[in-house]
Amino acid sequence: MGSRPTLASLAGQLGVSRQTISNAINAPERVSPPTLERVKELIAASGYRPNSAARQLRTRRSRNLGYRLFPSADGINGAVMDRFLHALTERLYEHGYRVTVFAVPNDDAEIEAYEELLETADLDGFILADTRPDDPRTSWLLDRGVPFVTFGRPWTADRSSPHSWVDVDGRAGTAEATNYLLSQGHRQIGFVGWPEGKDLPGGRPAGYELGRDRMEGWKGALSPHLEPRELERLFVGVPDRIRDGAAAALTLLGNGATAFVCASDSLALGASEQLRAVFPDKPPAVIGFDDTPVAAAVGMSSVSQPVEWVAEEIVGIIRTTLDGPATQTKAPQHLLLPPRLVLRDGGGPLATTPAG
Repeated sequence: MGSRPTLASLAGQLGVSRQTISNAINAPERVSPPTLERVKELIAASGYRPNSAARQLRTRRSRNLGYRLFPSADGINGAVMDRFLHALTERLYEHGYRVTVFAVPNDDAEIEAYEELLETADLDGFILADTRPDDPRTSWLLDRGVPFVTFGRPWTADRSSPHSWVDVDGRAGTAEATNYLLSQGHRQIGFVGWPEGKDLPGGRPAGYELGRDRMEGWKGALSPHLEPRELERLFVGVPDRIRDGAAAALTLLGNGATAFVCASDSLALGASEQLRAVFPDKPPAVIGFDDTPVAAAVGMSSVSQPVEWVAEEIVGIIRTTLDGPATQTKAPQHLLLPPRLVLRDGGGPLATTPAG
């Protein structure tokens, strides 16, 4: 078995100094682009990993970030955040960072965990999810100067914020889904969303803001084709569970809906069950949100969030914050990324003859 690569061995292979290799890892702005590219290629090929203890002594940083886990209610609606955490962990590891995950029941407990982890685990900062207006967590971190980035916007009217955030444009996703169903001949397109003022299952507090954003995409796309009173009867807000999605679809079918856009894949699966019963000879005209593995397995169309892209952008921001020159002014970054509509068997042309 070959010896583990070191700064000296890498420097010898490239014919450069150990300091050049060290700069390429810790201060890449000091290295010329051609040399930096050669070093990166050699590091990737050799499997070299910087010594985290030595780096911590040099930088006075732990290179460790905290992230709160949220529970999933039905094994479906948590899949997108599982993907995000996996991508985040991978991207951070590539740059010598680690993630400390923790689970707490509410925001107050999360803030208490921040204080404890900063003291006992010597964390450099945090990655937050499930944001909302007047978020007490971001206020606490800002007041204390703790570095952090959020997966989720602050939900202010102008999207302004004193901290950096990355989010996915859910409104654009449901608008694209609705426009696709319109192109297939549907006009009475129902929206199965979440009830106003309610949290997501498991205590996640951002449900109302997320649900309203996704509902507004459907409403904006459909409003040129229907009167306001028609739009009102084509919306139902229910808890984020399969059985509630089925019940909502039954209600909307009674109101004349022929197709559905849903705020989640859990709701969309329930709606699909009802449509199969009413239109047994047609694929259900249902489009979900999050493009979970379940949606792929059953052939259901869904809006996909680019969580790998989100993770990459968040890591870039946190690295700039923590690894950039101390004298550099770091203005907050606000990034709203586009989702992608994944079409499968569902969402086809209008089925006009219900099963009798």
